[in-house]
Amino acid sequence: MSIEQKTRFFRQLVKCGLKEIEVAYPAASETDFGFVRGLIEGGEVPDDVWVQVLTPARADLIKRTFESIAGCKNVIIHMYNATAPLFREVVFRNSKEQTIALAVDHTVLVRKLVEEYEQKYGTNFRYEYSPELFTQTEPAFAVEICDKVKEAWARAGTERMKRIIFNLPSTVEIAPPNHYADQIEYFCRHVSERGKILVSLHPHNDRGQGIAAAELGLLGGADRIEGCLFGNGERTGNVDLVTLALNQYSQGVDPGLDFSDIQSVIDTVVYCNDIPVHPRHPYAGELVFTAFSGSHQDAIKKGFESQNRLWSEAERTGGNKYWNMPYLPLDPADLGCTYEAVIRVNSQSGKGGIAYLVKQSLELDLPRKLQISFYAVIQELSEKTGKEMRVEDIVQAFCGTYFYRAPGISLPVTGGLVTMKDGRLDLKSFRFYHGSNAEPMELPEAGVVLDEHRRIVAKVSVDGQVRILRGEGNGPLSALLDSLRANLDLDFQIREYSEHAIGQGAKVLAASYVQVVEQLPGQSSGEGKTYWGVGVDSDIAGSGLKAVISAVNSALRASERKLPEDKKGILYDAKISVGVVEVAKDLKASLGYEVPSRMQRVLFEILQSIGETEGALDSRRVSEVFDAAFVRHDLVTPKPYTFPPTNGMSINGTDEDAAPLKLSLKSFNLKALEQGARQFSGTILFASSNGKGETRTVQGEGNGPLSALLSGLHEHITQRMTIRDFHGHSLGQGSEVMAASYVELVLESEEDQDPARELQIGSLTNFTVGSWQKRLVADEEREAAEGRKKKVMSSWGVAKDVDITASGLQAVLNAANGLNLTLV
Repeated sequence: MSIEQKTRFFRQLVKCGLKEIEVAYPAASETDFGFVRGLIEGGEVPDDVWVQVLTPARADLIKRTFESIAGCKNVIIHMYNATAPLFREVVFRNSKEQTIALAVDHTVLVRKLVEEYEQKYGTNFRYEYSPELFTQTEPAFAVEICDKVKEAWARAGTERMKRIIFNLPSTVEIAPPNHYADQIEYFCRHVSERGKILVSLHPHNDRGQGIAAAELGLLGGADRIEGCLFGNGERTGNVDLVTLALNQYSQGVDPGLDFSDIQSVIDTVVYCNDIPVHPRHPYAGELVFTAFSGSHQDAIKKGFESQNRLWSEAERTGGNKYWNMPYLPLDPADLGCTYEAVIRVNSQSGKGGIAYLVKQSLELDLPRKLQISFYAVIQELSEKTGKEMRVEDIVQAFCGTYFYRAPGISLPVTGGLVTMKDGRLDLKSFRFYHGSNAEPMELPEAGVVLDEHRRIVAKVSVDGQVRILRGEGNGPLSALLDSLRANLDLDFQIREYSEHAIGQGAKVLAASYVQVVEQLPGQSSGEGKTYWGVGVDSDIAGSGLKAVISAVNSALRASERKLPEDKKGILYDAKISVGVVEVAKDLKASLGYEVPSRMQRVLFEILQSIGETEGALDSRRVSEVFDAAFVRHDLVTPKPYTFPPTNGMSINGTDEDAAPLKLSLKSFNLKALEQGARQFSGTILFASSNGKGETRTVQGEGNGPLSALLSGLHEHITQRMTIRDFHGHSLGQGSEVMAASYVELVLESEEDQDPARELQIGSLTNFTVGSWQKRLVADEEREAAEGRKKKVMSSWGVAKDVDITASGLQAVLNAANGLNLTLV
């Protein structure tokens, strides 16, 4: 490792709570030496952490080691020499006596340097000695050499920080872990002055039993363990401190270490050692909390359900929350992990695990039969790919199968295991009515279902075309099914239905699950193929309707049948209590017009008046009415639309006694004046209703093109007009784009030339036939009583052109055409 990597590793060890850290073999290289100096001089070592440095029993190396720790507050000097017969006889060719002398002489040197550095730097020292290859050393000789070292050290005391540390390494693991424990127990029983000693374990993992050897060694009497994070070390590595600590934690023993953010520990170790953590490494591997087996998944799913109930009760009563979970001895949350990967899916998985993941991701608690149905979908995908199904794959498969729009997912989605796209049917809006009553009913809240005869009027997109579907039934779902049967020749019956709430309080949602059976010709009731659907909405009726549409979409996908064409294309029906805004949205969807809010009210009244006599109006008829009322101004409206004659007000040509004058723009030119003013010059055709016309040159000035046009018109007509409202937007795209303009003009009598007042129409949220006229009559009567009577006429005009200025000018003229002007 580089110094940067070593420093990061050291910081991670400190963060985990380790208080004695062997940081280097300083005499081995300049890198290690420099690293130790960097920790000390950089202030990296906390006051409560002991820096441990390793050195063999060689005088020159011991002195170099002391140089590396100069100025450190707390230091453990760790010296070792090999004591096993194999090394005494083969490697070093030393006798027992020579081996003891080597250890004793260098311990004396260590003591001398300790005293020197204590006096010079005020360092706190502790001493650790390792009879290397302890497990291959004669037990009695290991005790003998340690007693001699302790005697030479001559500083051991009974206080913990004064005790000498005897580190007994299983340098190469060559025997079962119980043998190691026996050797530790023998040492603890026979070494002298046991109260002045800390017996330290140092297991390796050559037989894969390092953890077991450490745990049994503790039971044999040891006080301390040396190891590495995730067991990294020479050959098969040292004992894994993470596993060892969390083993104790799982048994209720506090190891004094913090692995509550284990992912950060993994990231550091992988970065610094460049060795990955195995996916099945205890506690840390990405698969250790994961169940693929169907039976395991089912047990875990039920365990979570049971635990949630028990923990809720514990919160209520102030009791303890106990972790008691099948196949999970430790709560992943204690390690900073989520439950997302607890259940993962492959071809071995069962419906319970898949349902658990759907519930965790989408908060949908699938009924058992739907679990079985969706399990078949996932099983087929898993066997087809031969790979594990990720949570994202399962969510995508669920949304694609049941046309469910989960939060954060917008259709269509391609490139995954399942191509997700919108169904052929899409519920846009709906209203319910009690029986034959035309008054809309209030929708129930989530969890409340009303069971009585209903009429439904639903706006449904069918293969991209918005259509109005009507039906009746003894409940919301049967009414919708009746509308599908009557309008689209889709005959389905409900076989299964269930629902539950999502969330709590004001944000609660309803989730509904519907299984429908299709009734095909020649089949008895309930014999057809079944399909499941899912719906979520803020009210229970809406979620149920969405679930029905979801199920029917599944059937349509399976058969790819052709649906009957729309026979009417209804946009407006006077028998349906739709609102002003809804009519405007329909007009935008069908014709592209974005009608201004003030104009929406006028259009709504016109459609109501015509609808009372003609009934339902399709898009073609609405378009004709729109052009006649706001472009040509030749619409003849029924009497219910005309304002009472006493108030002196008419809108868009409803004054039947006048002979309207029609204006149309032939050509124009605009000139910019100082301070942003405009000068209009153009030719306009002034035509009367009898067919006679006269083209005149019109000139005027104003703040903009429209006001300049009005200024010029006032020289040719006897009345005076002002602009009350103006809106514009683009129509179409690309080279075919056009500009649409909407202008409202107000005409005032010569008796009162004050600026036009704003009509006080009020809220139209629940607009009904005649309410606007009644409000205006009341306003006029009130104003008359106050001596403020005016005779006001208002008119809207609409025009479209490739030039935005031309569309605005023609809209002014179209609006003027509804004001029954008189030519000078």
